[in-house]
Amino acid sequence: MSAPASDPLDGLLETLDLTDTGARTSEDIFTGPSQWMPHGRVFGGQVLAQSLVAAQRTLEPGRHPHSMHGYFLRPGDISQPITFSVDRIHDGRSFSTRRTQAYQDGKPILSMIASFQDDDTGLDHQIDMPADLPDPETLPTAADVLADFDHPVARGWASRPFDLRYVTHPIYLSVEGGAVPHQAVWLRTIRPMPDDPALHRAALVYASDYSIQESVLRAHGLPWATPGIKVASLDHAMWLHRFGRVDEWMLYMQESPTAVGGRGLSQGRIYSRDGVLIASVAQEITVRVPNRAS
Repeated sequence: MSAPASDPLDGLLETLDLTDTGARTSEDIFTGPSQWMPHGRVFGGQVLAQSLVAAQRTLEPGRHPHSMHGYFLRPGDISQPITFSVDRIHDGRSFSTRRTQAYQDGKPILSMIASFQDDDTGLDHQIDMPADLPDPETLPTAADVLADFDHPVARGWASRPFDLRYVTHPIYLSVEGGAVPHQAVWLRTIRPMPDDPALHRAALVYASDYSIQESVLRAHGLPWATPGIKVASLDHAMWLHRFGRVDEWMLYMQESPTAVGGRGLSQGRIYSRDGVLIASVAQEITVRVPNRAS
């Protein structure tokens, strides 16, 4: 198993720098590595972001992603490279559509379709960001919360490329403040990023998979440390409304409207610190808890 990168953000940037392995055959095929994860499985946000990068490589400059829908098909192995095959589904006057398939050992681990648009003008409105929330600087980091918990997963959470700070207490070890189906998290990269807007969009997709499942777990009073709990993402949808830098504080509002049949749905909205709605997210997960029906 590969070792963790000495700098988590450098590791993220390396995974997003895909190699064009289809150039000689004129095929849209790219390869990329995986970041280290303590459980040995590829982080879903990583393969989503890489799939978007691969699709973006097949477009002319100036056409940006506005929506993407991905299905997680198999767990990825961090010790193996990932191959990304892109199909150029459609190129219109204003919109383009791409399908990206991510493979390991010849088997698909993710299937994603994304749509891209030229910059345009038109109707403009948004739901406002909640007011009177604590500033991120006043909240503890993951490293602060997990300082006394010596476990590989805890060390992994405390050394990610993004700094996550929960408005309410995180659910790593326990659920405090009541079993409610919503939470809010401040996040940004651990240090400044290059100025490339495409890189910021890909990193935003990466970060959108952080903590989105937790509104389902919080609704049932289930921390990540629940013995025997098994959580897996089924799909991930994201709409990118406006540009935002991921190295500046963003607020990720998350809620779960329903859970049924061993599945839970989470929805999220990502705002810039000054209240601009950057993106909306939806993800369905499976949740299995031993000896618990709901």
